[in-house]
Amino acid sequence: MSLLQRLRGLNAANPNGFVSTSLRFAARVLGYVPFALAGILLLVLVAVPLDLQEQLLFCAVCLFAALVLSRVRGRAAILAMVVLSILGSLRYMYWRLTSSLGFDSWLDMAFGYGLVLAELYALIVLLLGYVQTSWPLRRKPEPLPSDSSTWPSVDVFIPTYNESLSIVKLTAFAALAIDWPKDKLRVHVLDDGRREEFRDFCQGAGLGYIVRPHNDHAKAGNLNWALKHTDGDFVAIFDADHVPTRSFLQIGMGWFLKDPKLAMLQTPHFFFSPDPFEKNLDTFRSVPGESELFYGLVQDGNDLWNAAFFCGSCAILRRGPLEEIGGVAVETVTEDAHTALKLSRAGYNTAYLAIPQAAGLATESLSAHIGQRIRWARGMAQIFRVDNPLFGKGLKLGQRFCYLNAMLHFFYGLPRLVFLTAPLAYLFFGAQIFQASALLIVAYALPHILHASVTNSRMQGRFRHSFWNEVYESVLAWYIMRPVLLALINPKLGKFNVTAKGGVIKQGYFDWRMALPYIVVLSLNVLGLFVGLSKLAFADDAVFATLIINLVWTFYNIVISGATVAVASETRQIRAEPRVFAALPAMLKLANGQMLSCQTSDFSQSGVGISLPAGVVVPHGEVLQVSLFRDENVSAFPATVVFSAGQTLGLSFEHLSLQQQSDLVRLTFSRADMWAAGWGQGTVDSPLSALREVSTISLHALFHLAKFTKHELAQRGRSLYLSKKLSLRKS
Repeated sequence: MSLLQRLRGLNAANPNGFVSTSLRFAARVLGYVPFALAGILLLVLVAVPLDLQEQLLFCAVCLFAALVLSRVRGRAAILAMVVLSILGSLRYMYWRLTSSLGFDSWLDMAFGYGLVLAELYALIVLLLGYVQTSWPLRRKPEPLPSDSSTWPSVDVFIPTYNESLSIVKLTAFAALAIDWPKDKLRVHVLDDGRREEFRDFCQGAGLGYIVRPHNDHAKAGNLNWALKHTDGDFVAIFDADHVPTRSFLQIGMGWFLKDPKLAMLQTPHFFFSPDPFEKNLDTFRSVPGESELFYGLVQDGNDLWNAAFFCGSCAILRRGPLEEIGGVAVETVTEDAHTALKLSRAGYNTAYLAIPQAAGLATESLSAHIGQRIRWARGMAQIFRVDNPLFGKGLKLGQRFCYLNAMLHFFYGLPRLVFLTAPLAYLFFGAQIFQASALLIVAYALPHILHASVTNSRMQGRFRHSFWNEVYESVLAWYIMRPVLLALINPKLGKFNVTAKGGVIKQGYFDWRMALPYIVVLSLNVLGLFVGLSKLAFADDAVFATLIINLVWTFYNIVISGATVAVASETRQIRAEPRVFAALPAMLKLANGQMLSCQTSDFSQSGVGISLPAGVVVPHGEVLQVSLFRDENVSAFPATVVFSAGQTLGLSFEHLSLQQQSDLVRLTFSRADMWAAGWGQGTVDSPLSALREVSTISLHALFHLAKFTKHELAQRGRSLYLSKKLSLRKS
């Protein structure tokens, strides 16, 4: 019998005595011994001095082990890869701080310490990310009691300010269609725009309509006002463009009945329209979107630590705890994350269910997308400043780390710009930002980079492809840097801005204003590449390897910068209502009474695409009826053929009543299986394929940038010529 087993036996024999207390303490201490020994071993491996050959051999063995582990299934293999990555990164940083900082000039010192600070930031975020995501909880739905009379009452809030009625209608009809006892479900439109057409719609559709006499605290104030005028046991919140499925409450509510301390349950934000990256780079559904990593992996990892974030929409909150903390937080512009932090500090639990139960519209343009991310970044910096998760009561260590990483993430602006320009310090000015030989730099830095890349690819491969994180961050870096730094200085700076949704882009164009910072960075790196190549032609052996390292780094920065420029090329979007591609059973009743069995190819609020059986032709302009089905339910909708080519029809709905509009939403957007089937089922990451993809996009961007520049110069020259000609005529 082991010592630990003996201690436990004595503990059971003396449940209330001093011996029992002492033995419990001893057993707890013994439980930490393996972790302490592992920590000591890790520190030894990090700090042990190795010469160049020994370091290269050590890193080759570790990298080989990581590549083998990357092909092994199971969480244990991932954790082993994380340990190897941490070892490689910590060895690099230990070497960096102890052996590469003996700068000889103020120029070397300025560039060198700037890079070291950026690297320290990246290392901290990497380590916190491993803590956050190494073991996602993967929570499953908890069943509800069979007796629906015991289910709680729910108020559904749909806050709106400047969204169009067509967008809000879709969400409102879907909320009304949620499968829940009708006497326990109340849907309210919270109209901060105070529009009569919204009031009339709500009255006609049987919706609650709540307005307030002011717009204080924007969305948070709107929600808090509604809290005071409703009394449901729970609150479900959907942004005006987030359409819930019928199963939303039945999927999520069971956990609240199981856990009385659960205050909030969040579900993913799933988008049925492409964001600017996906639209402008033509990667929709082929490359995971910018937000998929957060909702696919990070939130699941947070859930393990009881630190799931409230994201402002597609969530359920228990009214009691929400009112106890004073309602939705109003101190920052990211009221959702701050509310979750307050709930956690108050001792309540939060949860995340990684099953898409609603879908919404992504931002249409790059400028709108950047504006939204600026608000998020400013708000997280405000929370970091006024309610820092590292301090204060109520949080466990894991929760502090998860909240800290979420806030530190938005400080990447300056470090990302440092990484994009660091090699230029040597190529332009000869600054020695590493006081070490080129081979030593490679021996320590390359394993750190490769281990992190391979490990993150294995962990994140379903929800983030390699190298795309650099593209996403580089696009936003310049724009979020200033708001974040200002929010640290004065948290009260800045205001809540509503992200516009549902717009159109009638003509493709290049957004020069947004792209200017990327073009500057790209131009500097291209110039640095030519400068470096010219120096390489006359370099001696002492600097040859250093030049090669900086040229490779610069070339990589050109690839990333080129891809960021490509995002600024806005493609045309003529549909205000994006289509959802889905094959659903349908029936057509033609003008002559003939019935045709077919299926949809896509649908929207205003129309539907139809795939006809072979040999069937329906002419353009024909008026007909299209019937859609759900289980035993069927509804018919009047429509006109606006497109006819072969076996493909495009139908536009004609003068649908409110009841027909509601039925249409129930049969399409509200289907319980509509969004979950494809969640995380895209192409799994392959680093080499991802690098080739980003490089191809970057190369195309360089050609398009040259074409846009030529066109812009020609237009400006023509305008200048005409203005001079006009002035000569006047004179």
